[in-house]
Amino acid sequence: MSVELVWSRYGKSSVRLVKVRRASDPHDVIDLTIDVSLEGAFEKVYTDGDNSACVATDTMKNTIYAFARRDPIDHVEAFASRLADHFSKKPGVSLAQIAAAEHPWTRLPADGRPHPHAFARAGEEDWTTVATRSAGRTSITSGLRGLVVLKTTDSAFAGFPRDEYTTLPEVRDRILATSITATWQYADGFTDFSARTGIRQAMVGAFAAHESESVQQTLYAMGAAALAACSGVTEILLSLPNRHHLLVDLKPFGLDNPNEIFVATDQPFGLIEARIKRMPT
Repeated sequence: MSVELVWSRYGKSSVRLVKVRRASDPHDVIDLTIDVSLEGAFEKVYTDGDNSACVATDTMKNTIYAFARRDPIDHVEAFASRLADHFSKKPGVSLAQIAAAEHPWTRLPADGRPHPHAFARAGEEDWTTVATRSAGRTSITSGLRGLVVLKTTDSAFAGFPRDEYTTLPEVRDRILATSITATWQYADGFTDFSARTGIRQAMVGAFAAHESESVQQTLYAMGAAALAACSGVTEILLSLPNRHHLLVDLKPFGLDNPNEIFVATDQPFGLIEARIKRMPT
């Protein structure tokens, strides 16, 4: 039997890095989980056991920590880009990819103001970044995940097709809740990564203000708002699971339910996804 290795990738996954910036008060905490992936001329590592071109994954981990000592990590995108550039220069590497998740911390209040060096984890939300270096070009995507939002009105779902299996009632006033996952692509050469704050604000603002006829329509409004907020973003991918809140029937207990009492359900759930791209003018 003849076989052939047609694709390979290897690296170090889930490297935990916490950096405390102590140069001035207040302190800052940067909390990251980083993955390193390399592709290239590593066939003989797999087929022949020849490790002469194989950068040890432990070396990858140590490189991250050494770079973190020298780098202020003002923006995780720039830090990931520098790591990708470093690994892309290793012999045999054709593609180096750094994926990072940033876990935000917020300052604890003390005596009516934010404490300079005490923090609390900021919920489920993470910032995400992927820097890919290949053929002399670096592409950077950023995003977020786990941003849980809810609105108690201005959400409807009606006018959808009905058949013998349809039981869902039409509704003009419902709870809309989701956990936002968004990934946006920066244009080549774009470096103002502070823009991610404005992109987040634009999406959240659109979610809050939009009079929704469906999750799909709200997703589109959020994506359009994100592209309008930053000219350096070329496209955005959004994933919005519908966190259903079902009205509880209180009639068996002799009670009405004027759209106030709900049960939050985890499964099954609707999943709405779309990619929205900036078109040339």
